[in-house]
Amino acid sequence: MATPAVRMFRRLEGLFCVYKPPGIHWKLVRDSIETNLLKGLNATPSRPLPREVRFLPQPGSDAEGPEGPKELKLCAASVPVLSKHPLVIGPEFQHIQVGVGHRLDAFSSGVLVLAVGNGNKVLNDFYKTRITRDYTLEGEFGTASDDFSHTGRVVERSTYGHITQDKLDRVLAVLQGANQKALLMYSNVDMNTQEAFELAVRGLLGPEGKSPPILTGLRCIHFEPPNFTLEVQCLNETQKYLRKVVHEIGLELRSTAVCKGVRRTRDGPFTLQDALTRHHWTATDVMQAIQHYHSSKKNKTLSQSHSKKPGLQTMEENMTVSQQNEPNKEAAAGRLD
Repeated sequence: MATPAVRMFRRLEGLFCVYKPPGIHWKLVRDSIETNLLKGLNATPSRPLPREVRFLPQPGSDAEGPEGPKELKLCAASVPVLSKHPLVIGPEFQHIQVGVGHRLDAFSSGVLVLAVGNGNKVLNDFYKTRITRDYTLEGEFGTASDDFSHTGRVVERSTYGHITQDKLDRVLAVLQGANQKALLMYSNVDMNTQEAFELAVRGLLGPEGKSPPILTGLRCIHFEPPNFTLEVQCLNETQKYLRKVVHEIGLELRSTAVCKGVRRTRDGPFTLQDALTRHHWTATDVMQAIQHYHSSKKNKTLSQSHSKKPGLQTMEENMTVSQQNEPNKEAAAGRLD
């Protein structure tokens, strides 16, 4: 029979996401969550110690009388097996495997997907699919640095008064068009086939195997010179590459630009609304997040099956209504009896 800690660990196996703050390495985030999960698992009530029968001397049997020592008497007693005590064998869980999906560097923030236990296998299969990620990039015109960020060593300063949002949008459109051509080139699918059409409709058109970073979407959501904010959808990216994109946009506009912040807002099906903040990196909150992911995945699968078979949807709805009415009928029958 499984212990309460083992039953809790089984409910913890799966995928979830957290919000990684800027300035913290992803390894520290992973280690903090692993420590909190171990504390939560080992804090569950443990099984009572097994007991064994031992023959112990009866109290007062070794006392001496007027004619010398009495005969030693033993009695059977049930005592706990101390070799199985947690203070002897240590906590039940001493290590759990917490995997990390697409990583974020120390200066970036946002959605970071993690996996516990068997969820690591799901994580590997999950990232073999062509899923995109969303970012918001905060940029500033007028400065260029050696690492494309605002904290790097400044190597150039320039003017930016000639930059308008229309000019920025035109540069973004040209850049997105070039990346769309790269996406088609690395997809290894004939664009004149039905397969390519179906993949494009389902959003599964993407590069096969390794490929350079590809921007599938790019638009400006805030423009107030010298500051601007971009929304990016991409594949196979790194945060350093995204900072370089901001730098190249400044060069295309005959100016310079640095990246002030990189924030991941979506990683596949995980969004900022699903991400656990630092105060919720506990075993209970992680377990709830994993259960929520499982339930949402089941609901999505059911909705897709209903959309594929619209003729059966009415029948299934009627069956659901009849199932909901069955407890009422049984309750009425019980009252009549």
